This record gives sequence, structure tokens and C-alpha cells, in this order.
Amino acid sequence: MEMVSVRNLKKTYGDVTAVDGISFDIRRGEIFGLLGPNGAGKTSTINMIIGLSRPTGGDIAVNGIDVKKQTKKAQALMGIVPDESNLYNEMDGFDNLCFCAALYGMRKDEREPRARELLEQFRLTEAGKRPFKAYSKGMRRKLTIAAALIHSPKILFLDEPTTGIDVESSRQIRDMIVGLKHQGTTILLTTHYIEEAERICDRIAFLANGQIVASGTVPELMERVTHGHAIRFVTGENAERLAPELQTRFEGSEVMIGADHSLVMETENRQSLLPVMQFFHEKGIDVYEAKELHPSLEDAFVELTGIESSVMKEEKEKGGRR
Repeated sequence: MEMVSVRNLKKTYGDVTAVDGISFDIRRGEIFGLLGPNGAGKTSTINMIIGLSRPTGGDIAVNGIDVKKQTKKAQALMGIVPDESNLYNEMDGFDNLCFCAALYGMRKDEREPRARELLEQFRLTEAGKRPFKAYSKGMRRKLTIAAALIHSPKILFLDEPTTGIDVESSRQIRDMIVGLKHQGTTILLTTHYIEEAERICDRIAFLANGQIVASGTVPELMERVTHGHAIRFVTGENAERLAPELQTRFEGSEVMIGADHSLVMETENRQSLLPVMQFFHEKGIDVYEAKELHPSLEDAFVELTGIESSVMKEEKEKGGRR
């Protein structure tokens, strides 16, 4: 059984369609990412799955439980990390965790040891004695994740977990997410950081204008945009002048000039290196590196969604300034 099953999910706000009939499954023990720009429908999707927003149409099941019919029962299996913290500024870290544990019905002799365990796991033991309002953005995000884990949920929902925090805290949170997966937790995260999705997600769905335009593992997504083959040659000086002759010698190839005296040779079928290296040798050109190029997840995202990578980069920069 899948941990999460979503079928034909739709959400409208008046005349605006935020989520337009999407379907996907999340397997047990995997990290599944919804990747897309702001306004793509990521947060609307996650809010419907966790029972905070009622779908206009479609069905959602978490561990076989119908979320629309048995919302509370489904929510008992979930840990939820919103994009903005929902903890109390005046409480210290330890008390915040204990308070969240009490909301989940944990006894005092259960919640206090669990709170100490999570503070240690998240490297917040000393900070646990300070009020939440004194925390840095990265520390606030880590404690919010710890609060979502206080009752050991089967599935964790993370909405933009690293937006607006420093590089070191982002790295620690990504490591924690992967560690939770290894402990058996199923994770759904939303992000507009292409590198983050590529680094930690087992499978990814590209979301644009409320629709899933593609989904799969990183290799599967990149395979969908592989057209021909390309080799990059880093050469000695003056190799650029040979581009037209190289293109003529190897019929069906296209040669582009790159930076640092590099040449990129694209062919429909895979090209053997030896004859190309012999060509450069005949011309007295040194070749310092020859590397086969592969499409990136960014290439796949741009081609499959029609959204330029610059849009995602601009949002990343804005997030870093918040």
C-alpha cells in the first residue's frame, strides 16, 4: 500500500484554479518532492492532504485513511512543518516541544524525554533553554521540524523547509531529512530549489499552473529531455578556428564554441572519442579534458514546464533575503 494516494485533486478559489486535477502516489519510506515556482499550487496541495483545506474535487488517502472522511484519524499519523513557524515566541525550546507533545496526547513521562532527545538530535540542547523569539531563522526552522516529529509520525510534510535560512542551517536540515528517511519516515516536501530537490528526493513531481507536468526519479526526468549526445573538449588556444572543419569532418555533428577554449560537439548518435582526438592531434591542438555532457534536472524542468530557470533562481534569491 502507498503511504499517500492522491487522485484527481482539484482546488478552486472563485474563478481561480490553484490545483487542477492532479494525481500521484508517495511510497512508504521515500522522500517525494513537489517542485515548482511560487503560485504553482504546492502549498494548496499540501494543505488539502493534511486536512487544513477541503478539496473542490478528488480523493486523498493517507495510509489507507480517507482524509476527507476521517481527517483527525489521518492527521494523527502526520507531522506538519508549515513554511512559517507556528511555535510560541515566549516559550523556550523545551517547553514548546512539550506543549506540542501534550496536544498529541502524550503523557508527561513520555513527552519530556522525547523533547530532550529531539533537542539533542537537532543540536539545540543549549538553545532549548532560551525563548523561541531569540532563535535565529535556522534554529527556528529546526525546532519547528522537531515539534512536528515529537509524536513520531509515519509521514512528515515539509512546506519549503529551507527557504530564507542560511547555507549551513539548510545543509543541516537536508541531512536531517535524509536521516529521517533512513529511519523509515515517509516525507513529502515542497520546494522551488531545483538543487535541493535533486539532492535529497527519491522522486519529484514538476508542478506548474496547478498541474503535474512530469514526475519520476531524477534519472527518469532527465531521460525525457535527452536529445542526442554531447562531448565537451577543453583545448589549447586557437581551437575555436577549427570548429567549422570539425563539423565538416564528422558529418551530422554540430560544434559550439564555449568559454576557456572549449568546444562542445553534439551528435545524434554517440561519437567515438578516438577519431576526434586524432583530428585534434593532426592539427597540433592539445586536449586537456574530454567529457560527455548530460542534461541536468534544471534542463529537464525548463523543457518540461516551460518555466525558465531564472524564475526559480530569482525566487531563491528573494527567499534568502526574507
